[in-house]
Amino acid sequence: MSTDHDNPLTADALLSAMNDGVYATDTERRIVYWGPSAERITGWRGADILGKRCADDVLCHEDKDGRRLCGHEHCPLHRAIVTGQGSDLPIIVFARGSGGKKIPMRVSVAPIRDASGVVVGGVEAFRDISEEFKDTQRAGRIQSALLDRPFPSDPRVSVATHYVPRGIIGGDHYALAKVDEDRIAFLLADVMGHGLAAALDTVHLDALWLNHPELWAQPGKLAQVISSRLSALFGDDIRFVASILGLLDLKQMHVVLAFAGGPLPILFRHGTDPQLIDGSGLPLGCLTDAEYDEQKITVRPGDCLLAFTDGAIEVSDGTEELLGDEGLGRVLRETGYPESASLKTVEEKLLEASD
Repeated sequence: MSTDHDNPLTADALLSAMNDGVYATDTERRIVYWGPSAERITGWRGADILGKRCADDVLCHEDKDGRRLCGHEHCPLHRAIVTGQGSDLPIIVFARGSGGKKIPMRVSVAPIRDASGVVVGGVEAFRDISEEFKDTQRAGRIQSALLDRPFPSDPRVSVATHYVPRGIIGGDHYALAKVDEDRIAFLLADVMGHGLAAALDTVHLDALWLNHPELWAQPGKLAQVISSRLSALFGDDIRFVASILGLLDLKQMHVVLAFAGGPLPILFRHGTDPQLIDGSGLPLGCLTDAEYDEQKITVRPGDCLLAFTDGAIEVSDGTEELLGDEGLGRVLRETGYPESASLKTVEEKLLEASD
């Protein structure tokens, strides 16, 4: 009969052989376990770090934008502990090594439960991705360049955007273009999935948009053509692009919308409650012969149309429920959007609401 003493396959031996570092915290995020690979990757010894909180001038996690993650609403590990749900996909963060160097890491988090199912802490696994990070950064710069094209200038309308990808690269995309002196076409899309494949799909989507300026004034027809091209590209892969396409006519004062599986936009009119614009249509890329109806909505000076991807509504509120349209509406009311709040303020409030 073997014992733990003579069994070489101990937990420490197995964790030491892994490329991933592992550490665990209690519910206050005090570090209670620091694996051998965690020490190798960061240079922090267990004696230096055990008992400290990850925010106590040790790891000092930051996101890709340089934002400290140690606040409650931003920390992935805290969110896993509070919601009882682990990360469904790895997250890119930066940790400070013992020598002060920032280390790019791919991180996964999960809650730790006791025998009765109560969350008693959290565990984080991380991998040093320094070697591949430069390529990811370059891909991110290419993707950002597509979104940095100047917006059509017209004193009769103002446009505001706020894009926060999950990682350095992502699957969301938007585009605006002036059709003529009075009309502006727009596209908002969310490619299924994350990471490099989704980012490449956004590049292809942008090319399809730019290649068909003759259809910018016909959102339904443009959606049909793009969907057909994407369907041929995706082939047998189960991939799609949830989207909304539109045309704003500043002379006739209306918006024409073609719905393609994206969340329903919200119309704000002064003195009335926000209105959810109802519509339906298959996501782009599902079928080669999909057809898309157009819906015309009258607008007036001072109206605001808010379109968004599912990142604004598929946010956990600390239970197993997602915020959804109702939760987003509550956040918009609390912030006073659009009269007295920016999209950045709405994003911060969404993070707090999901705490």
